[in-house]
Amino acid sequence: MSKHATFSDVVPAPFTVSEYAPARIIRMDLAEPCSGISAFDEKSGFWYRRALCFVYLHTQPLGAVEFVFDEQGVDAQTCLQKIGQRLHAQINEHLRQDGLPAMCVLDVRGIVSEGTPACLVEQERFLARAPFVSVIVPTHDRPDDLKFCLPSLLNLHYPRYEVIIVDNAPASSATADLIQQTYRDRPRLRYVREDRPGVSWARNAGSAFARGEIIAFTDDDVEVDPGWLMSLVRGFSLAENVGCVTGQVQPLELATPAQYWCEENAGQCWFHEDSDPLKRFTQRIFTQSGRHRHLYRIGLFGCGANMAFRPEVLQRIQGFDPALGGTGPSRCGQDVAAFFATMMQGYTIAYEPKALVYHQHRRSYAALQKQFYNYGVGLTAYLTRNIYEYPQVLLDLFTKVPYDLLIDRSTTLNKTTERYPKDLKKVALRGMLYGPLAFVLSRRSARKAGMYYPPFWRRSGRSTRVSTR
Repeated sequence: MSKHATFSDVVPAPFTVSEYAPARIIRMDLAEPCSGISAFDEKSGFWYRRALCFVYLHTQPLGAVEFVFDEQGVDAQTCLQKIGQRLHAQINEHLRQDGLPAMCVLDVRGIVSEGTPACLVEQERFLARAPFVSVIVPTHDRPDDLKFCLPSLLNLHYPRYEVIIVDNAPASSATADLIQQTYRDRPRLRYVREDRPGVSWARNAGSAFARGEIIAFTDDDVEVDPGWLMSLVRGFSLAENVGCVTGQVQPLELATPAQYWCEENAGQCWFHEDSDPLKRFTQRIFTQSGRHRHLYRIGLFGCGANMAFRPEVLQRIQGFDPALGGTGPSRCGQDVAAFFATMMQGYTIAYEPKALVYHQHRRSYAALQKQFYNYGVGLTAYLTRNIYEYPQVLLDLFTKVPYDLLIDRSTTLNKTTERYPKDLKKVALRGMLYGPLAFVLSRRSARKAGMYYPPFWRRSGRSTRVSTR
């Protein structure tokens, strides 16, 4: 009797398990031989009836393809046929840039070229002169997550970097013990403790110890792609005056309905006809001049699990605001506030989809509800902060934001399908109503923790927060 993956949480009516059946996550490079996709995953020990395949060529991600199959999986020929149908434009564009001929049919032996492909030659040329980078990972009493995250961070295809683990207000020595006992012989790994609780305090503490020419950030519940850091750093050359680069975040697991709804909230309706699986694989550039088109659609920019800044940019924006990532009620929004401040300082933000990380989404519905409530609080707390820091955007707030949040079909509250639980939207809206007050309370909490915010009349249109520690 076959063993199929099951859900660990209750599915709210009227949803059925078949609509959100677990998907096997696959990564496939077309330059390597293809053996198809088996329904059985040795790592999880489960049999699956569907898969989400992230397709690479010469180590570079091109897109994602969904498969629904029988109990045996899908054979190599059928697998490549569907990949070719969905990603033929992306594949041939990559081959064109490499100076290779276009392909009409993918061979199970892999895409073979004489000599080293041009993209790999260029990668090695870049790595020979790559700048030193500091990668900062805040964590709070989650040593088990770190055990999963650190191996991918310590095996990046990048020559010169350090990883700074910021142990944020720990209740025990578990994280410090893990670093000392397991990674003491890894010189590129550094440990920093920050006793003021909150991800903003942790990121700012890590930045203070960073030695890199570029400072990258990720979270302790992700697995980074081997080429993540290289692509993130190369993103600074995508346009002029790039001060921040963000990257792509994809699911590490799709095993419960809550994880599917997390993806749907981000605009990915996997395995449904209305899904657009390639939207995250497109480069984007954001500047202050485009503020009226996209400045408040914060999901477009990226998120804190995958971002990098030039040190001088972090200094100018005074790092991450603890009022949006400390012990107060508005514990979200500090990353998008940093993106906003970066653009308001005149810098460009580049979104580089080749910089890819895989995130462990919340498995339970209760955890997802809490997360979405916090997102709602963080959104309007962030908008409230913008009024204080940048009064010149007040007109935008009362003209553009209501349309973006409540009417525009491309934004979070309006782009979901009928299968998406209405309760999640209500939870987010409740959070949004509380956000402005939450910001006021959180700023008071940040002041008590040692952050100085100058009075309204002493500001000059730029962030001037100062830690008094």
